[in-house]
Amino acid sequence: MSIADRHITALMRQISTRDTIELVHPFAEWQTFGALGYIAECYGYRYADVRLVGKHKIAHVYLVPDPSPWAQARAAANWAAFPDPGPGRPVPGMYLGSLTPIPETQKDVDLITTVIRYDGLGAAANRKQLLTMAWAFPLLFLFLAVVTGVYAVLIPLAVLMPVFLLGALRINGSRRAKLAAQLTAAGCTQIRDESGRERFVRPIPHGV
Repeated sequence: MSIADRHITALMRQISTRDTIELVHPFAEWQTFGALGYIAECYGYRYADVRLVGKHKIAHVYLVPDPSPWAQARAAANWAAFPDPGPGRPVPGMYLGSLTPIPETQKDVDLITTVIRYDGLGAAANRKQLLTMAWAFPLLFLFLAVVTGVYAVLIPLAVLMPVFLLGALRINGSRRAKLAAQLTAAGCTQIRDESGRERFVRPIPHGV
């Protein structure tokens, strides 16, 4: 069984429960999450959020059942057209046996992928946390330098750490800005969610 078949099998198993879907594939690219998200949405789900979990910041992508009439109509049509999706059998919008979108669905998959990437970059760079660390670490290193006398190591760290953190924040912000421009051009609406995060909502309905 190919990796794509394994991903699809695991996804369809979760879809059958009608509960929240959690996609966790540590070595998967964002495009893989976008393709799996597209398939899930074809069967009555909608993308909800992405979180980076643990020390290694493993992406967890969440999708929830979508009760809206257009989503349910789309799901009914896809269950009728693809009643038994799985290994060696077709799934909506993908070439057989793969997670490569067919030309007709490439645009939708790319849009889902971009939304997930935007949220993922937001989760990776908590601006308030990084700014706090950029101030706290130099003070800590300076304190340790005075206490231990290891100036040759700790003083450079006190200088370089905020440069590194602020540089990472700037790069992340630049990447998110580019994705935001793409999402805006695609007709998405920027919102601020209940936790104060800037996010994008895709135009609906997608069509069945």
